[in-house]
Amino acid sequence: MLKTQLAVLVSGGGTNLQALAGAQETGKLKSGSIRLVVSSRADAYALKRAEKYGIPAVAVDKRACASQAEFEEKIQAALVEHGIQLVVLAGFIHILSEDFVSGWRKRIINVHPSLIPAFCGEGCYGLRVHEAALRYGVKLTGATVHFVNEIPDGGEIILQKCVPVRKDDTPETLQKRVMERAERLILPRAAELISKRIIQEGESYGI
Repeated sequence: MLKTQLAVLVSGGGTNLQALAGAQETGKLKSGSIRLVVSSRADAYALKRAEKYGIPAVAVDKRACASQAEFEEKIQAALVEHGIQLVVLAGFIHILSEDFVSGWRKRIINVHPSLIPAFCGEGCYGLRVHEAALRYGVKLTGATVHFVNEIPDGGEIILQKCVPVRKDDTPETLQKRVMERAERLILPRAAELISKRIIQEGESYGI
C-alpha cells in the first residue's frame, strides 16, 4: 500500500508523537508512515519514545546552531534524506522561517492547544496558552490542527475539538485535559486526512 512519508518534529516529552505512533500501530493512521523524528533538543524524552517505536530519529539541537538558517538547513537535509512528504509539528516550540515553510506549502501541519484564533501566535505556547484561557475566563477551550504558513498559528484550520473549562482548573489541569481529550485525538486524524489527500492527489493536491 502506498503511504505518505511523515516526519514528526518535537522539542520535549513527545506525548503527541506517542499518539501518532500509537495510531499508526492500531491502523488509525494508515495512509501515512512515520519515517523520521527530528528533535530540537538532544535531551528531549521524545527521542526515547522514537527509539521505543523503532522510528529513526535525529537531534538538531537549536542551542548548538549558530543561526536560524543553520538550524533549518540541518532539518531540511534530514527531511530530504528520508524522503519526507509531510511534516507534523508535535510539541515543536520553534517558529520556522518564511523561507523554510514556503518550500513546504500545505505540507506542514501543527497542533496548537487552543481554539484558534484564540490564544495563539508568537510566544503563545505550552502553559502560557492555558494561563491566558483561564485569565480570560472562557468556558470552552480545545485544540486545533492547522497548516503552517509564514504567520505563527496563522495557517488554514484542518480540525478542531472543544474541551470544557472547569471552575477549579489550574493551567496544569487544563493542559492535561486538552492534551488527553483533544490534541491526542485530532492530530492523528489530521495526519491521516492529509496523508490520504497527498496520495490521492499527488504533487498537485490542494485544499
